[in-house]
Amino acid sequence: MIKNKLIAARKGKNLTQSDMAELLFTNQSQYQRREQGEVRISDEEWDRMAKILEKEVQDIKEEDNFTSIYNYDNHSGNYSASNNYFYNIPEFIMNNQQEYIEMLKEAIKCLKEEVDLHKSNS
Repeated sequence: MIKNKLIAARKGKNLTQSDMAELLFTNQSQYQRREQGEVRISDEEWDRMAKILEKEVQDIKEEDNFTSIYNYDNHSGNYSASNNYFYNIPEFIMNNQQEYIEMLKEAIKCLKEEVDLHKSNS
């Protein structure tokens, strides 16, 4: 989700993405990914950005739409918290993958029909 309030506040202070990146000790590309909603912004980063922009956090913060994926990477079968890895995937990527899966299902259906047609003609 694009962070429109953050972008508006940055532009209101006449700061470029490069300016913000420098003030946040990162590079322009990483900062841009945060504005575009491709990377989750931590509470600490929201606080730092609010101070830079002389705003309250609630005036610039917009929630992320991430889906959490739980990967239990444990071959013993004992699922302890130390073996759990959590991944946050942006909603637009999940939607894109779902569309791709639907396209593949349709292609499989068409190929099965083609195979059946060849079998019946043999």
